[in-house]
Amino acid sequence: MPNSKLLLSRRKMLKVAAAGGLVSSGVLATPALTQSRTIKIGSYGGFFEDNFRQHIYPAFTEETGIAVESITQPDSSGWLLTTQQAIQAGVLPADLSLHVPTNVIKGDRMGEVFDPIDPTRIPNIGNVQGGFFNEMPGGLYGVGAFSYYTSLVMNTDEEEAPESWTELWDVDRFQASLGLPTEAASPLLDIVAVSFFGGPDILQTREGIQTVIDKVAEMRPNISLWYSSTSQMEQSLKNNDVIGGMLYHDVVGLLALDGMPLASIFPKEGNPVDFNSWTLSAGTQKREEAHEFINFCCLPETQALLARTIGVAPVVNPATTDLTEEEFHAVAGTPSFPMSYDVLLDNETFIEEAMTKMRAAG
Repeated sequence: MPNSKLLLSRRKMLKVAAAGGLVSSGVLATPALTQSRTIKIGSYGGFFEDNFRQHIYPAFTEETGIAVESITQPDSSGWLLTTQQAIQAGVLPADLSLHVPTNVIKGDRMGEVFDPIDPTRIPNIGNVQGGFFNEMPGGLYGVGAFSYYTSLVMNTDEEEAPESWTELWDVDRFQASLGLPTEAASPLLDIVAVSFFGGPDILQTREGIQTVIDKVAEMRPNISLWYSSTSQMEQSLKNNDVIGGMLYHDVVGLLALDGMPLASIFPKEGNPVDFNSWTLSAGTQKREEAHEFINFCCLPETQALLARTIGVAPVVNPATTDLTEEEFHAVAGTPSFPMSYDVLLDNETFIEEAMTKMRAAG
């Protein structure tokens, strides 16, 4: 199994100052200082960035001779504004950055944040599975870097593992014992749409979104925790304040490794899969180096290295990697389904207000 501290890295991201200060971790390794080709790459801080610096960037430098300057970025849309303002001021914070799909969409709409990526300059791009790209009217704005899953989590000492998400609505089994996220962009609405309404099409209208939220409301008697951070849910599971609900698949695995009787369940409807993409900063002069790095990340070997060191799931067919079955299931699972990013973004305020009203009513 991958090291637990490394798997936790995605959750322990170093935050930059509210003013949007840029933090550079420096060009990697003394030999890299003499390299004539360099690139600045942004990634989430803490253990996450540490492992990029210790494992991914050195392997890339050895492969290509391109030195990497590591830039710490926050895991929030604030990085978009920071990047946009910096570019307008004539300063490029990073040549490449990581972004979730909703932030790629936001950046496209903001303008002056991303340049399109040229897939013809990425020979290995065919390794990346469909669904892990950010196609915009202006071109390809993001290529999947890694993926991760939200799972149905259950304390199996307290209750049998459900076979369906719909079982969480059973008041006789789960009254005041579950935890769900408050974030409007969480996969909750997609889960309900897939489990009760045959798929995400119902989310295409606000009337349909409200219908889905009304279905969530039926579960209110079973919810003892509406959490805004993963750490809240983790602590509640440890304290036995909740016995199940929604949580990241890899985090559940870590808690289980620590001896907790928890199962990360992939029910018959599947679990939502999310991902981060490499995005190209507008105006970068390092397009060649950036495309080489994306190409490197599309390799099955690199994807396996990411899984083992950082605890994220591959965006390539796992059969093309050398991950063992145990290593793969530590970071991924089946079945799964994608999230409705456009719907969540276009209706963000409506969803937040409707969900707040629904929770208050309970």
